[in-house]
Amino acid sequence: MSDRLELLKSMLKDSPNDSFLLFAIAKEYEGLENIQAALDFFLQLKKENPKYVGLYYHLGKLYEKNEEIEKAFFTYKEGIQIAREAGDDHAVSELAGAKLYLGDDEDFEEA
Repeated sequence: MSDRLELLKSMLKDSPNDSFLLFAIAKEYEGLENIQAALDFFLQLKKENPKYVGLYYHLGKLYEKNEEIEKAFFTYKEGIQIAREAGDDHAVSELAGAKLYLGDDEDFEEA
């Protein structure tokens, strides 16, 4: 475990629902190629703060890396809505591009 990850996790003990810390820990685990731990922290962040716009692009990319393309597509789609509600046009654009790369709504049926 990296020193940075240890520091972030110790900080999380004092603020267990801190969105930035959850995001940062997920990214650290992703960088260490621990996909399951990264996914766990991204999903915890989504549960604690579903309006955290930055989550959706990175979670979608993690799903893509894990070859869970349908989950990635719907994560981007959900993120677009969250970003629109937040007025974050840059995030909308990034998420729309990532989603379009995977296909369009006709390529995927919601379960």
